[in-house]
Amino acid sequence: MGLLDRFKRGLTRTRTALSDGISSIFKGGRPIDQALFDELEELLYTSDLGAVAADITTELARLHKRGDVRGEEDVRAALRRMLLERLGQREPEIQLAQSPTVILIVGVNGSGKTTSIAKLAHRFQSQGKRVLLAAGDTFRAAAADQLQIWAERNGAEIVRQQQDGGDPAAVAFDAVCAAIARDVDVVLIDTAGRLHTQHGLMQELEKIRRVIQKKIPDAPHETWLVLDGTNGQNAVQQAREFTRAVDVTGLIVAKLDGTARGGAVFTIHDALGLPVRYVGTGESLDLLEAFDPEPFVDAILGMTTVAEQ
Repeated sequence: MGLLDRFKRGLTRTRTALSDGISSIFKGGRPIDQALFDELEELLYTSDLGAVAADITTELARLHKRGDVRGEEDVRAALRRMLLERLGQREPEIQLAQSPTVILIVGVNGSGKTTSIAKLAHRFQSQGKRVLLAAGDTFRAAAADQLQIWAERNGAEIVRQQQDGGDPAAVAFDAVCAAIARDVDVVLIDTAGRLHTQHGLMQELEKIRRVIQKKIPDAPHETWLVLDGTNGQNAVQQAREFTRAVDVTGLIVAKLDGTARGGAVFTIHDALGLPVRYVGTGESLDLLEAFDPEPFVDAILGMTTVAEQ
């Protein structure tokens, strides 16, 4: 199964709402008028494109007035172009140039954070990198146990405390020290996933950053926010809160497995300018994809990527 097909499977909910909705709006060869654009804007909004919906329909109306958009296929082609423009060019996959490269993983409980860490470990190991996991979520019962199970499945090393409730910054510090001593290539630091509105959590993330910089001054080299792909616009608010507290450098969108509401990716990118680094398209360890805007947009619109025709 190619990337486009995996995206299509993962974005079934969004594609059904958006692609089928466009077909319904144009049913019977309906002419383009303001009422049609109003319906299209509502469709885009309910497909979780949020505030982006109004900008897109305004531009479509302008193109129609100019004579460039005359029917359904023109609308789909223009919509595809505009969505791709909003996501920008495909970001190259991170190059682990520094050893160790320290990556801080943040996100609320239930977002798929721990599983995403396991998938990242698997991906980096498949590239020949030596990976160490840091069980920095010391507040949630059995969080370290869960991460250790994933570490054992991957054959990755792990640094953890034996009891819950310890100091997350101490775990992160020990992990960085161990990585330096063991010549590890990449350190993936798990963090507590309490609600993003809790000020204490954000202070804890800042403490982790300060502590690991005592050993590696420019660490963490990346801070990735994991968002649940089924959360729609709620994910946008989560992203806003986390970026106020920490220097988020990229996103991982998890759970793109059939019920996802992928339109929120456009709103997050538009509002915050954060690149999507990876997306999780299934439960197995190898189903973490480096994000590629073109098949992602084509999956949402029910189209066929040119390269796969």
